[in-house]
Amino acid sequence: MKKTSRCHPTFARSVATLSLLVGLSMLPGLATSPAAAQQAALVGVDPVREEAFKQTVQVIGRLVSRRAGVVAARSRGPVGEMRVDVGDRVEQGDIIAVLVSDRPSSEKDLRAAEVASAEASLAAARAELGLRRQELKRIQGLRTSPAFSKGSFEDKRQEVVMTESEVVVAEAALARAKAQLRLAEISLDDANIRAPYHGVVTQRHTEVGAHVDVGESVVSLIDDRHLEVEADVPSERIAGLTPGTPVKVDLAEGRVAATVRAVVPEENPQTRTRTVRFASEFGELSDLAANQSVTVQLPAGASRSVVTVHKDAILNRKGRTMAVVVADDTAEIRPVRLGAAVGSRFEVLDALEPGDVVVVRGNERLRPGQKVRALQTDTPAPPTVEEAPSNERAPSTTTVPPSAKVPPSANVPKGAKVRVGAEG
Repeated sequence: MKKTSRCHPTFARSVATLSLLVGLSMLPGLATSPAAAQQAALVGVDPVREEAFKQTVQVIGRLVSRRAGVVAARSRGPVGEMRVDVGDRVEQGDIIAVLVSDRPSSEKDLRAAEVASAEASLAAARAELGLRRQELKRIQGLRTSPAFSKGSFEDKRQEVVMTESEVVVAEAALARAKAQLRLAEISLDDANIRAPYHGVVTQRHTEVGAHVDVGESVVSLIDDRHLEVEADVPSERIAGLTPGTPVKVDLAEGRVAATVRAVVPEENPQTRTRTVRFASEFGELSDLAANQSVTVQLPAGASRSVVTVHKDAILNRKGRTMAVVVADDTAEIRPVRLGAAVGSRFEVLDALEPGDVVVVRGNERLRPGQKVRALQTDTPAPPTVEEAPSNERAPSTTTVPPSAKVPPSANVPKGAKVRVGAEG
């Protein structure tokens, strides 16, 4: 009886798999070719450009108010009312505190009475002068008459002169009384202590019931609407800071432009710095405060022209700084030397020229001589297989040995990618 041989199941499956792979390798268009082996990579590019560069030095400064200090009493007396508290905002002319005004009010009334008395005395002196002048005129009319007396005429003329002097004295007394009244009115008005400018109350120095003298502090006030920047600048940087020099000031709320207003001609012997004031318009910035820290960008030298490259174009490989340049749709890796940072770019000292196109996206995987296809830097690159969006399923990939041939009848899923390479 003839013996029937049976194949091992594992061996049978291996043979079937090999046949399928051989058939797949024979499919039209799937054979390995140089064009298919090196497809053009999609990359983002950016041009190398030449631009003006002005190096700056950072100096820590602060915001200061152009008007700040204590509001003092202008007359003496006890405090009758305090109308503000710490943190209150006042406008120019607002009443901050009120002194007890009984004494100034009575003083004003007394001075007003003195003015009335002086006015009455002046009126009497003027009436007396009119009478004396009338009598002198009547005597002068008798010059051609035998009744004319030269002695009487001279006496009457002297009386007129004396009365004129009395009128002058009465006028001076009235002026003095009016001045005293004006002082009393000022003293009474000074009982209302007013804000000399708009600002915010930062401290109260007295309370109701306390007695204050002329010049004694009542509150501290700061004008937070007129701020400027003050910085202690090293002496070696002063030469380039003349009134009107533009600078940039960085705050937590943003960056503003400023100009040098004044350089104080006094140097700190310990720090070798001088105080510089910068004028600026803070515009819509709010919540600014005196003594708030800021950073002033001072010019460190004259403006110069530099060649710059985007920071994303720089690669570090084995301690060397490189950039990938696109020339004739081919990647070319060049070692470069970098200078100072210019915003989001770097100064390039060699190897690159203005107009060169460098890769800023996808440059990590490029090889020298590899073909590339440039995309605009502001257009996102299409997703690769590894970066497929979550709502799209990446097509599957089948790996076949290089020697395998794929028959036309092989069942390959539509849209599947086939990569020819080593198995496993």
